Amino acid sequence: MVAIRAEGLSKRYVIGEYHAGYETLRESLTRGIRLVLRREHRAPHQEIWAIDDVSFEVAEGEIVGFIGRNGAGKSTLLKVLTRITAPTRGTAEIRGRVGSILEVGTGFHPELTGRENVFLNGSMLGMTRREVRARLPAIVEFSGVEKFIDTPVKRYSSGMYVRLAFAVAAHLDPEVLIIDEVLAVGDHEFQQRCMGRIEEIGRSGRTVLFVSHDMAAVARLCDRSYCLDGGRIILEGPSEEIVAKYLQMMSGAGAEAAWSDIETAPGSELVRLRSARVVDTSGAAVDAIDVRQPVGIELAFTVLRSGKPFFPKIKVTDERGAVAFNALDTHPRWHEPTEPSDYVATAWIPGNLLNEGQMSVDVALASIDAPKFHHHVNLSRLLTFHVQDAGEGDSAKGRFTGQLQGVVRPLLDWTLQRE
Repeated sequence: MVAIRAEGLSKRYVIGEYHAGYETLRESLTRGIRLVLRREHRAPHQEIWAIDDVSFEVAEGEIVGFIGRNGAGKSTLLKVLTRITAPTRGTAEIRGRVGSILEVGTGFHPELTGRENVFLNGSMLGMTRREVRARLPAIVEFSGVEKFIDTPVKRYSSGMYVRLAFAVAAHLDPEVLIIDEVLAVGDHEFQQRCMGRIEEIGRSGRTVLFVSHDMAAVARLCDRSYCLDGGRIILEGPSEEIVAKYLQMMSGAGAEAAWSDIETAPGSELVRLRSARVVDTSGAAVDAIDVRQPVGIELAFTVLRSGKPFFPKIKVTDERGAVAFNALDTHPRWHEPTEPSDYVATAWIPGNLLNEGQMSVDVALASIDAPKFHHHVNLSRLLTFHVQDAGEGDSAKGRFTGQLQGVVRPLLDWTLQRE
């Protein structure tokens, strides 16, 4: 059954001087005088469509992600869905009670204590006082604000606000949970607890809409994802594929690069690179790869003449620019000059080595001018691909659902002896 349906949702804003719906006489007079004084210099109002003709459906029990750069329309879309703001045109239908965390303190009254706000939010969701009281211990324990639960929330820090807001939204049994990037305010430990709770909610058959700039979290938590740009949906599909394509759009690189003209292909008078690809074990180019599976970096090149020995080389870095490793082919076949011809060399990265996230690959064809490399081809960040962990327990993370630190995350052989 469909839990959320949006058809042609659009929201228009006017860029210009703010005009409140209700004004005092003094405010009206002041605004009128300003308009007269600025009339000759006043620029015409401009309109922007924060979201423009957005349509989608979410089935009950799905966890769906929305990604995109800042200003793409993600937060506006969620505000329309939660009826914080009305759409300019289009319709949206949500079945069931909705719990949302869109901004720090959304739905909280600053003068009320944390405990009072829990009951207030529960009543807004249609719950009885008895139902809220039964869930209160779990909410307080999860939030970690036991000492301050009877303190007015206006004295809470941003992190405390978020902790309590998420705990309330996640434990008061809404049929639909809508979460914006606000979770980023919390510390790392709390973010991991939130991710685990979202997974629990999804397994319980409830629906989650999740907006985040944490691509690893979106790929791990969400069944499907939508990518917004300029207020429109530009990509939709399985999360790992959409995340990979989005990150490639942002970096300007992809899983393939090719040159049709050998004369203009990168290289030297000795060798030229024809193409480079990220491939799976079947030889197909891939944007995303399961962390447990091997992934190949394929280099196709043409040797123009026999000359100084050279060899293929790659460097892999994560999305923060940290180097995972450099690797070069040390086989004796590269100790002698290579005969002129077309060649394809593939470097295989084993499964359960790289960590989750976006990886970039530098590709090179190099000789050795001791103690340095002499590069015939050296292309930085030519390829990108996304490493996805399905979280099924047979990866290097085991049953841990959080994000391990580091560029690599190898599955090591462990031994155990009982003394």
